[in-house]
Amino acid sequence: MSVSTPTKEQKVPMPSRLDGAESGIPFSRLISLELRKLTDTRAGRVLVLVVAALVIAIGLIGVFSGKADQDKNLTDFLGLASLPLQMVLPLLGVLAVTSEWSQRTGLVTFTLEPRRARVAYAKWTAALVLGVAGVVLALISAVAFTGLAGALRGGDPSWSLGWEVVLGVVVGQLLYMSIGVAFGMLIQNTPGAVVAFLILPTLWSILGSFSWSESVAKWADTNRTLSPLYDGSMHADDWPKLIVSLLIWLALPMAVGIWRMTHSEVKSA
Repeated sequence: MSVSTPTKEQKVPMPSRLDGAESGIPFSRLISLELRKLTDTRAGRVLVLVVAALVIAIGLIGVFSGKADQDKNLTDFLGLASLPLQMVLPLLGVLAVTSEWSQRTGLVTFTLEPRRARVAYAKWTAALVLGVAGVVLALISAVAFTGLAGALRGGDPSWSLGWEVVLGVVVGQLLYMSIGVAFGMLIQNTPGAVVAFLILPTLWSILGSFSWSESVAKWADTNRTLSPLYDGSMHADDWPKLIVSLLIWLALPMAVGIWRMTHSEVKSA
């Protein structure tokens, strides 16, 4: 009995369990896995709870602070709720990257998905999703505390909220999350990346307060360049300053960090 062998033109069907394996893991699945990594760990859950607690605490402080005849508006409470999002939530972006090296999970991750650039972009996207969720939390808390302030203080707070402010808060939070991811990719060490993200911009802001560095700080201090974005008051000369500061604190660390992530040696122990 003769057995026919497939020719070059014929394609041998793959088993169903391997069908589509040549295309790799779907990018949406990578994003969901990275989101699960961020929220299933003890550090991730603690940071999420800390952010929620800070949003509530700052909102309560805003309700009971200030003069009795001074009404706090919806925009004011949104600005207060955005503060912990800027400071604490981007640390999850740091952990999204550094956990692969600090917890020695990189070997498993990059074995299942050898194309490390896809993993890097999935981590970045997962951090952005959390950033949007944080903005939603800030909006809900702002509405709640505006109503609470009106009920307890007997005032008439304004409920108007310009689309420029909402868009600025969303874009600003996404930029902060991206900076956190960039620092994590660049340093690849959790304590070092966290300290760098928290300390370096603060030190630069302090240096920028001196007269001899004032002109440079206007272009390189993200605290200054992002402030008009959050206020919804961006003007023509604010955009180039924002772009220059993002090139320094986001684009450069992200580019070098992705290169490091795709070329670093991965160890199992």
